[in-house]
Amino acid sequence: MRKFFRMLLLALVLLTVALVSALTAMRFAIHGREVTIPKLVGMTPLEASRNAAPSGLQVVIERQYYSADVPEGRIMSQVPLPGARVRRGWAIRVAQSLGPQRIAIPDVTGQSERVAELNIRRRGLDLGSMAQIQLPDAPADQVISQSPPANASGVSAPKINLLVSGGPKPAEFVMPNFIGQPLGSVTLALQDAGVKVGRVSVVSGPAPATDAQTAPAPVSEPNAASMIVTQNPAPGQKIVAGSAVTFEVR
Repeated sequence: MRKFFRMLLLALVLLTVALVSALTAMRFAIHGREVTIPKLVGMTPLEASRNAAPSGLQVVIERQYYSADVPEGRIMSQVPLPGARVRRGWAIRVAQSLGPQRIAIPDVTGQSERVAELNIRRRGLDLGSMAQIQLPDAPADQVISQSPPANASGVSAPKINLLVSGGPKPAEFVMPNFIGQPLGSVTLALQDAGVKVGRVSVVSGPAPATDAQTAPAPVSEPNAASMIVTQNPAPGQKIVAGSAVTFEVR
């Protein structure tokens, strides 16, 4: 029995040593592939790439900004910061200086979205974010405002953000109950309200009789006299002008 415990203890010791050795080897393997981020601020992208290449790092120009302090073409900032430890193959994202702002910001308000974009890019600027708003007095696709404004100075980035009109808000309606009514009169009512009639399909089986009426004979194709048995959207739901309503008729 004592010999058995001695062998068991020896096996546990050997297992512990093996685990410690494996963890140590893994740690050295991981840290052996780590490199230190160099300082790239003030360099040109070419100089930065040459400086980072021996460490297996990549340099990616992520943004460009105007700067009165950093010469044009030089790197203004970097992420990760110098001194950080990363793995080989890591990408260092940098911002490049465009030098002082020399391009005047154009006034594109009142123009269409397409014309405004052409005028922006023609001046060597980029189109930034674009938002849309519905205004009752502004035609659709018209630039309502811009940021930065026309002739602005001290602009940080060569981008212009636009707010574009989506046109007047479409009229809203509460969907009436058309079940049991003829397709022809319902179609005319919807067209007068600016609502489209979508897909109309015929369901099999006789239509139920209504007050003082008898069920019409089944039809294979919808016509003006076809009776509506289902509708989508359902009665009571809100719809807007230009929407389509689908029916099943008999």
